[in-house]
Amino acid sequence: MQPMRLYTAGIADFESIRQAGRVYVDKTDLVYKLSHESKFVFLSRPRRFGKSLLCSTLKYYFQGRKDLFEGLAITELEKDWNKHPVLHFDLSACKNQPNLQEIVRTLEWELKDYERLYGRDETETTPGKRLRGLIERAHEQTGLKTVVILDEYDAPLLDYLHKPDQLEEVRHIMQEFYQTVKICDKDEQFVFITGITKFSQLSIFSTLNNLRNISMEPTYAALCGITKEELLTVFDEDIQMVADRYKQTKEWMIDRLKLNYDGYHFCDGSPDIFNPYSLMNVFVSQRLDYYWFGSGTPTFLFEEMKRFNTNLLELEQLQVPSTQFDVPTEGMTSALPLLYQSGYLTIKDYNFIRDVYTLDFPNAEVKVGFMDNFLSRMMNLCNTNTRGFAGDFYAHLYDHDPDSAMKSMQAFFASIPYLEFGEKELDDIAKYEAYYEVLTYVVFSIFNCRTFTQVKVARGKTDVVVFMRDAVYVMELKMRGTAEEALAQINSKNYAIPYQTEGKPVVKIGIAFSQETKTVSDWIIVKD
Repeated sequence: MQPMRLYTAGIADFESIRQAGRVYVDKTDLVYKLSHESKFVFLSRPRRFGKSLLCSTLKYYFQGRKDLFEGLAITELEKDWNKHPVLHFDLSACKNQPNLQEIVRTLEWELKDYERLYGRDETETTPGKRLRGLIERAHEQTGLKTVVILDEYDAPLLDYLHKPDQLEEVRHIMQEFYQTVKICDKDEQFVFITGITKFSQLSIFSTLNNLRNISMEPTYAALCGITKEELLTVFDEDIQMVADRYKQTKEWMIDRLKLNYDGYHFCDGSPDIFNPYSLMNVFVSQRLDYYWFGSGTPTFLFEEMKRFNTNLLELEQLQVPSTQFDVPTEGMTSALPLLYQSGYLTIKDYNFIRDVYTLDFPNAEVKVGFMDNFLSRMMNLCNTNTRGFAGDFYAHLYDHDPDSAMKSMQAFFASIPYLEFGEKELDDIAKYEAYYEVLTYVVFSIFNCRTFTQVKVARGKTDVVVFMRDAVYVMELKMRGTAEEALAQINSKNYAIPYQTEGKPVVKIGIAFSQETKTVSDWIIVKD
């Protein structure tokens, strides 16, 4: 009988993984290279992307735990295995703290374990002073320089990102804590800092001027995450097992894994990177599902999208220079930097001549989860069964029954109150129509359908175009007007003609909305 494979899903401790014989993707050659190239290093990656496991790997490496690395690439590179003192802080413990005082208490709790080892001076009255004392005493007592690892450095800040007054207070105490890594330069062997976002005004970016940001360096693009080559070699038998469960070929399963979990690029020229958390969960559960969004609620992101009145319809195939998305968080003029740094958008292409990047959703898992959350959060539909409606709507179209799909839409819109999109009142015809375009776009996106709004054609712009498996739907929406007028506009401006070469039926739908009832009042469906 074949032994059971053990995976790393949700496990971020390198020692536990190695001692239990869990499947491990060997990145230790990059760990060695990184630790010998630079002294102060920063890495930004989305949540659940292996940052904490990388921090743990560095901790045990610098502690000289050669026994944990047997059989890995680093054993061919490292000869000394010096046992440095390591101060490893996981700042995610500071998440969801109600006030500054609780954040300080959490920092103090993190410091106490190390103070039992290296002591504490009574004059060290703040978290920053206590950290400085630890770094200096650890070096003095062991004779080897100290390694400092700050994982999720931005966790205390993100909860307060949309609360400027409180953010400044939190920033002040964290600045004092992080300043220490600059002050203690002579006592440090290596400093490694991870996070999701980039706050330039913190000391790690302003006073630590020799900090190397490897987040967009090609050499370290695959430091976190799993490449396709790693997937096909390390997880070959696992792919086959999931394929067998679905009664499909291995090639079919590889395509599904790529569609759902691949597509991340962290620089131009980056290999395709799969989300490691999602892949591990697929192999554990033997089931394709959307795992990444279920592992956390991006409240801070949606708050910032609302604050900046983000246009959801402009997020796909977005062409921007790096100065618009790789910028400090507190200097944002839009939510784009957060969308990129948090992993909701990724690099899909780079034009060297124009110095322009193309950003898009990495894969189906991210897009579907994002749209599902957007529909319930940004539209304040928390008490409405949005996925149930979306499922019914999609199923009817999938079954070639657009009339039932429209009845489902009518019932859904009638069940919700008048809403705001972002912070602006939808108080004119154009904005009302845009509001319903957004809802329609989101519904189809939840099922990863190719959906476009305001599509330019020779004689105008089509409101909504949806590409289904075996049909193309061309929709025109009217707020003050009739379904007949909407259909007449599709015909008179030849909105459907560009899609007649798709080899699928083209279905035209004229839709009228009532400003009084805030729902669909009538529709006409014509199949070419």
